[in-house]
Amino acid sequence: MSDSLPAPITGPSAWTRAELAADDGWIYPLAAADIAELEAAVDAVRAAGKALYAFGRDDFPLPTLGPTMVAISDQLENGRGCALIRGLDATRYDEETLKTIYWGLGVHLGAPISQNARGQLIAHVRNTGNDYNSNNVRGYTTNHRISPHCDPADIVGLLCAHPAKRGGESEITSAMTVYNEILARHPEYLAPLFAGFHFDLRGEGATDDPNEVTNNRVPVFSFCDGRLSARFNAKTIIDGQTKAGQPLGGIALDAVNKVKELAMHADFRFDLAFQQGDIQILNNYMILHARGGFEDHPEPERQRNLLRLWVNLHNGRKLDPRFADRLNTGPRGGVMVKKRLQA
Repeated sequence: MSDSLPAPITGPSAWTRAELAADDGWIYPLAAADIAELEAAVDAVRAAGKALYAFGRDDFPLPTLGPTMVAISDQLENGRGCALIRGLDATRYDEETLKTIYWGLGVHLGAPISQNARGQLIAHVRNTGNDYNSNNVRGYTTNHRISPHCDPADIVGLLCAHPAKRGGESEITSAMTVYNEILARHPEYLAPLFAGFHFDLRGEGATDDPNEVTNNRVPVFSFCDGRLSARFNAKTIIDGQTKAGQPLGGIALDAVNKVKELAMHADFRFDLAFQQGDIQILNNYMILHARGGFEDHPEPERQRNLLRLWVNLHNGRKLDPRFADRLNTGPRGGVMVKKRLQA
């Protein structure tokens, strides 16, 4: 199990639902001065002739809010593993301005990476009518319930441009708490979880093979440099092992199902109903996130729409190379871009 003996994870990252509910230190409300600073930063980017996606941290000056972004980065990496920025009025801005604000906040945290074969750096999480159970369909393009998982980046941000008519709550759980429960009650599951699995790349791997899976077995739990990191998605593990010709069964399947079960346990899972303008940011190595199914408003302009960023932190933790190469594009690599489209 790499460079550390199994031990319970202690500290703020191993939280329960009740502990997170009682702590508002991971919630960051924006004051009027913060909003004005964000709008001034947008003006500075445009005055410099910088296009969306083509500017970095230094181009988006946040003299007062910048230290808050540093605190958020620390919260993500060394605290609860989750953060919520609240108070942005998304209705005040057109999409281009909203994305510029979002990108500006993102580059203060790290380097965004591609999220799909079209090279999207800010993706729309909304229902496009796809069938969640069809081969190679990614859950974020449907209105289906999505089971607990991690995204393949250091952090994932979700900005709520429009909430659903009903449902679509974000459900988050500490992967560190899940690990502690397995260690205490089901230690026999640790061996297959640390050994890892071939994850399905859902037709968006480094090749054109629709059945491509990760080249190596990516561990669900991985120790490196004394820190535990998680990587989990039951659906892509099960589909990936099938595509690899090694269908999951026995204790390995039981272990995967136990992680999924514990991530949805009422004592551990914290549910968040998005308010318009909320920005939820999660550390994928510390948090498992799920989503309830949702119903949209009938009007297209009111339908649920979250803007998603995948970001690798400026000062992210060390990762075992076998764990870090999760998309066959090298350590911490994004989805291989086949056709550039950054809408």
